[in-house]
Amino acid sequence: MPSDSSAPSEPSAGWSLLLRRLEFIAYPAAAGAAFTLLALGVVTWLPALAAMARALQRWRADGDGRCFTGTFAAFPHYWRALWRQGLAATAALAVLAANLLLLFGRPSPVAFALLAGQVGIAATLTVLCVSLAARAALDPGAPVADWVRGAVALGFGSPARGTALLGAAISAAVLSLVVPLGPLLLGPSLPVLLALSFADPRRNPS
Repeated sequence: MPSDSSAPSEPSAGWSLLLRRLEFIAYPAAAGAAFTLLALGVVTWLPALAAMARALQRWRADGDGRCFTGTFAAFPHYWRALWRQGLAATAALAVLAANLLLLFGRPSPVAFALLAGQVGIAATLTVLCVSLAARAALDPGAPVADWVRGAVALGFGSPARGTALLGAAISAAVLSLVVPLGPLLLGPSLPVLLALSFADPRRNPS
């Protein structure tokens, strides 16, 4: 009776598939861990976001799994390019946080309208920063002005795309709560991965 030669390969094929699927958690988490450490400098978070995006893009495009060390390796370049933008974005976030704390819980209609406006500004800034990181990762040698123009087109050129990026940023932070340190590890990396997918010229050859 002939033996089933495919039987021994089934477990190994299953393990291979499982490992490939785990990559989509492990590598973004590693990049997110590096981003979190770099962002401890407070004003360093925007260059760190771009460096993380660069490491994730190398994994996406070239299969380079060194997402943790790759983020650190890319950081000096993006710090030199984006430190001014990082300062401005940090100042904007500090003002937004102060305004939200001041307005939250106040019952007046004016306070509610102002609170909604602050939330809208925060959402816009989130989409812009995620898009900027993706554009900087895809073309690291371009001028910062090109990154900014590309980020505006990526994040706001299509309402559906901008909504998807914002939804990814919110859902990644919320859904990753089930994982220890999930919002720190996956909260920043998953929306950046989506932005890289949207901006990838292989997907959008025009």
